[in-house]
Amino acid sequence: MEGLNLVVVTGLSGSGKTTVAKAFEDLGFYCVDNLPAPLLRDFVRLAKGSSPQIERALVVMDVREGSFLGSAPDELRAVQAEVSSLTVLFLECSEEALVRRFREVRRAHPLDAMSIVNGVAHERLLLSEFRGMAQRVLDTSTLNVHALRRIVQEEFGGDRIPALEVSFLSFGFRNGMPQDADLVFDVRFLPNPHYEASLREFDGRDARVRTYVFRGGEAEAFLVHTEGMLRFLLPRYHREGKHLVSVAVGCTGGKHRSVAIAEALAERLKDVPSCKFSVHHRDVGPALTG
Repeated sequence: MEGLNLVVVTGLSGSGKTTVAKAFEDLGFYCVDNLPAPLLRDFVRLAKGSSPQIERALVVMDVREGSFLGSAPDELRAVQAEVSSLTVLFLECSEEALVRRFREVRRAHPLDAMSIVNGVAHERLLLSEFRGMAQRVLDTSTLNVHALRRIVQEEFGGDRIPALEVSFLSFGFRNGMPQDADLVFDVRFLPNPHYEASLREFDGRDARVRTYVFRGGEAEAFLVHTEGMLRFLLPRYHREGKHLVSVAVGCTGGKHRSVAIAEALAERLKDVPSCKFSVHHRDVGPALTG
């Protein structure tokens, strides 16, 4: 059984610790924010004794420790022998960037309600020992949220970078549009099997219905254009840190055309790297076969 790989994230207020913690959580780390330093060894023992054992954990420690902050470096040194690896990640940031960020969110610095500049200077002093212990110092001055998440994934994700979950959803406009769709395509221009008595009871998963929907070549042309667009978009969504994309395909009743197209899109795109695909049909039940 592997031991515990522990990452301790610290650094200046406003430097992006919350964003980093969320990125680690997406990578499967067990994350604890603002753990009092005297409880660090207890947490490590609990993590190692859990069932199943926690193999990767992250703890955020910073000036919110208050009176516990002074003992934090000693607690880190003491716990090093109890874990398989200990990485201290310190987030640095320029004074100019921090002042701008605090002003944008209209919040005072936690160490000085009257002066952001004085608060930052005081915080640098308090965290200087932490910074000296860090194996990795990351300056976030010029990074946005997406870039910061990407750095965490590249440096700490290994082969565990989460895939982009792509959900294809068929639906009927007459039953309302899905509220959580990222992309919506309207395929009501295609031939409608509803008007064929022999096809009406079946849905778009039936071969006869698919043949009817794809007659005339317009469905195939639509798929070519839409596939190309999604092959362009999906890797870029993944790069920017999205974890779920919902692609909705709608027709009138959500039974024939949208079902056939959603199934076809998922099949065509299944080889796109770093993506996991699923298909859901909101407005149909189990497939009927003749």
